[in-house]
Amino acid sequence: MENKTHGRVDTVSKVIAAAPHILYEAYMNPNALVQWLPPEGMTGEICRFEPHVGGRYELTLTYNEKDTNAGKTTADTDTICGTFLELIPNQKIAEAGIFDSEDASFAGEMIMIWYFEEVLEGTKVSIIAENVPEGIRKSDHIDGLSSTLENLASFVETR
Repeated sequence: MENKTHGRVDTVSKVIAAAPHILYEAYMNPNALVQWLPPEGMTGEICRFEPHVGGRYELTLTYNEKDTNAGKTTADTDTICGTFLELIPNQKIAEAGIFDSEDASFAGEMIMIWYFEEVLEGTKVSIIAENVPEGIRKSDHIDGLSSTLENLASFVETR
């Protein structure tokens, strides 16, 4: 099989004390998703969410702190429009997203793949981001993805 990955790849993982179906459902429910997906310091709004292969989504993340260098779409927001590429219930979510930005360093299609692997302690959740735009600093991206997994853990472990 040909490897179509190009560009930078960022990866994070976390074991969460919940069954894979709980985590998958937390992603597939847009009302739940906006509660835990935005990294620390951000809020989210889902404008479109069609969770089926080929379905589209649109997510706007807003920075709580106003910083003219923070956003890619506006001074304080990132808007991501994408398509669901693969959905394997309780196991995998793959999506292709494009940031709405006039800055070429944030251009291009980034692939995000979420894996849910049952382990003794619960579920190992791994996020693999392929073709990460060069404008996104690796350390910031890893911190953001890690924050999202922490949020997911808190969201499901307190229910």
